[in-house]
Amino acid sequence: MRFGYALAAMMLAGGCFAEDADEGAALYLDYCATCHGLDLDGQGPMAGVLTIKPDGLRMLASGNDGTFPVERVVKRIDGRDPLVSHGSPMPVYGDFFEGFDVALKTSSGQPIMTSKPVSDLVAYLKSVQQ
Repeated sequence: MRFGYALAAMMLAGGCFAEDADEGAALYLDYCATCHGLDLDGQGPMAGVLTIKPDGLRMLASGNDGTFPVERVVKRIDGRDPLVSHGSPMPVYGDFFEGFDVALKTSSGQPIMTSKPVSDLVAYLKSVQQ
């Protein structure tokens, strides 16, 4: 019976782990804007020294037939799809994005697991698409 209560409590608590675009915006400013720019245009102050220039991040959905590429973005941020642009895989700050795992729904409907901070960054990036 205790298992049933624990399961119910976990399900009810799930709402508190929803994506938080405001938290994602703060994380973006702290960890991403240096390369990707305050305007998410790929023109941050460090962009000039990178071997591979950072992408502008406001057009990710439009460059993907109008669908935000959740799986590609998650894997790039959390390091599963490394991008070696400055001598080490992107992101340089990957360890800072570790934490409680959450599931995000991809365009195929399949979930992808990632940390809460990455989930928040994804929520922010979704919110700024043009």
